[in-house]
Amino acid sequence: MNEAYISKISRELNIQPRQVIATGKLLAEGATVPFISRYRKEATGMLDEVAIAGIRDRLADLVALDQRRESILKSLEERSLLTDQLKAAVGKAETLNELEDIYLPYRPKRRTRAIIAREQGLEPLADLIFTGQSTVDPLAEAKAFVSVEKGVENEEKALAGARDIIAERVSEDQQARATMRELYAKKAIVRSRVMTDKVEEGAKFKDYFDWSEPVATIPSHRLLAIRRGETEGFLMMRITPPEEEAVPLLEQLFLKGRGPAAEQVRLAVQDSYKRLLGFSIEAETRIESKKKADEEAIRVFADNIRELLLAPALGQKNVMAIDPGFRTGCKVVCLDKQGKLLFNEVIYPSQSDYRVKEAADIVKALCVKYQIEAVAIGNGTAGRETETFVRALGLPKTITTVMVNESGASIYSASDVAREEFPNHDITVRGAVSIGRRLMDPLAELVKLDPKSIGVGQYQHDVEQTALKRSLDDVVMSCVNGVGVELNTASKQLLTYVSGLGPQLAANIVSFRDQNGPFRSRQDLLKVPRLGPKAFEQAAGFLRIRDGEHPLDTSAVHPESYGIVDAMAKDLSCTVKDLLRDPVIRQKINLSKYVSETVGLPTLTDIVSELAKPGRDPREKFEVFSFQQGVEKIEDLKPGMKLPGIVTNVTAFGAFVDIGVHQDGLVHVSQLADRFVKNPAEVVKVQQKVQVTVTEVDIPRKRIALSMRANPEIGSEKASSTGPRSAGPRPAAPPKAAPKPTNDWFSAAMDKAKNRK
Repeated sequence: MNEAYISKISRELNIQPRQVIATGKLLAEGATVPFISRYRKEATGMLDEVAIAGIRDRLADLVALDQRRESILKSLEERSLLTDQLKAAVGKAETLNELEDIYLPYRPKRRTRAIIAREQGLEPLADLIFTGQSTVDPLAEAKAFVSVEKGVENEEKALAGARDIIAERVSEDQQARATMRELYAKKAIVRSRVMTDKVEEGAKFKDYFDWSEPVATIPSHRLLAIRRGETEGFLMMRITPPEEEAVPLLEQLFLKGRGPAAEQVRLAVQDSYKRLLGFSIEAETRIESKKKADEEAIRVFADNIRELLLAPALGQKNVMAIDPGFRTGCKVVCLDKQGKLLFNEVIYPSQSDYRVKEAADIVKALCVKYQIEAVAIGNGTAGRETETFVRALGLPKTITTVMVNESGASIYSASDVAREEFPNHDITVRGAVSIGRRLMDPLAELVKLDPKSIGVGQYQHDVEQTALKRSLDDVVMSCVNGVGVELNTASKQLLTYVSGLGPQLAANIVSFRDQNGPFRSRQDLLKVPRLGPKAFEQAAGFLRIRDGEHPLDTSAVHPESYGIVDAMAKDLSCTVKDLLRDPVIRQKINLSKYVSETVGLPTLTDIVSELAKPGRDPREKFEVFSFQQGVEKIEDLKPGMKLPGIVTNVTAFGAFVDIGVHQDGLVHVSQLADRFVKNPAEVVKVQQKVQVTVTEVDIPRKRIALSMRANPEIGSEKASSTGPRSAGPRPAAPPKAAPKPTNDWFSAAMDKAKNRK
């Protein structure tokens, strides 16, 4: 590994160089983040998944920087522009911005005003004016450069061309760009205005029709909301610092005297800022601020996805799942303990008395026939009404009735994955099956969906998609491997996220299982086509085989450590099963006896811990939740009501809570607790059960304001919520805006295209 990489990453992440080296080596050998974190603690110094992923991502960034460096050097060399000094400067650049600033004067560019002036022979005049700011008479010097043939009709034309050359030099100067970059970062203001004739059409962005806020402090969700409004053609956005501060900073760099020549330089500097440099640094600032906003939005989304994927699972139960509906009826499916579809039917519990009785008889009969242990009801349209119907049937108390968040179920039901699973059933059956399986094991079912469609994000379609996918893939892989996967029942989609596998090997495993029956041991994995020793090393510890040939096949103990456990059992004159069963025997294990060059106390401690709970699901225990009976629609709500709810989404500005009325309410960040809350994630998590108070209800706009304070002020908070469940969070209402600029930047920006050449 490049020594410069090691030193830089070590400083940035505040970890030891040896940890960077070891992690980089393991990553280069094909090891995954979960595997390194779980099974290579001695090598990395017990780095967790976050630190390991940080090393991986920073290595990728540095490699990309060096690739750009090589590309620039090649371009300069091919055009015979590469000098020793320039090569050294390119080699020392530590950031992409610094590298691009060095390259900027040499970058092939379109035919600018400065290029035209050079073609007219005006560069010597520009040099004279710039170097002789206190002594040169520019008007007198310009006479020598008048040439009708070259398009320089008079002295003023010559001076204008010279200023164009100076202006371009200013805009390409490294120090000038660094100075402006710092000013923009500290003092630039994000400003937005509504586009002409878009007031009514763009009403959803009305909070930002005349808005300004420092770019250094603007929250992620507000910047992304403004950018979305700009993308959709409703808003105009600029990011600019006070001009009265920007231009003087540049003048300090380039004005070297007084007199007519210095005045020409002053005019060139002002033109450079307004026409070239300002727009260039603004473009950079837009990119950097968007990147920062993306990182925050992706972090929020990833945290929410993690909580959703790790939601408590009901486990292996016989489940009846109901996808509610009014006109088209409710699709009912019965699933066995492994989630296999046994039966499907349609019932109509909201129509005639005859149909209601018929539906009741069908549900009762199915519960008996398939020994149903739980009823899962989707929380979409008619969900609460269907729940009321089921609860009124008088089913045995041993049957649990649970409302299940069905967000994304319709996307799954129409997907290739669903069609492959159920080629002979329509989308309504597939959707109902998904609802039932979500209750049994949320993680196993939700991995079949694109995480973006699950509905717990914040502007997930506006952020940089490659970064989003990488982050979400990391989260899903972390969750899947953290919980562990039952090898003989896992779907292809779930196996895909197991360390070291991927889509092709996952498909091969399922195919091998279908042809040869259940796996009897982890070692049997090596019989799967194309699954070699490396993939086995990465995957085996995260796969479980209930009742496997080796007692440890159901645990998180890696097969490479089976010999250690065998030695422990032998030294204690017992079997491995005895170690798993008897805590008294385990207490006699002397870990120091088994330390070696490759296995240290961290791994040994993990092994003994796993012996105490082999294959135990790390997720919290499932608890039944029920919404308030009699509160089923938004019209049932009254300010002051105290209701149970489930957090469905956490954003930077608050949390959305399902209270069972087909419309999530918003608990603004200011209403999350009786103390100041900066980050909502400090207080609430997705799928958390909470008690809320209704503070305001806006039925026409379908908005519900909620509070988690002990004594909220009823009716004092502006109601705010999502639109339809699938719409995602609306742009949040911003705080009081910063002072508006006095210059008409909007009009000036509209003229940008025709003025900038």
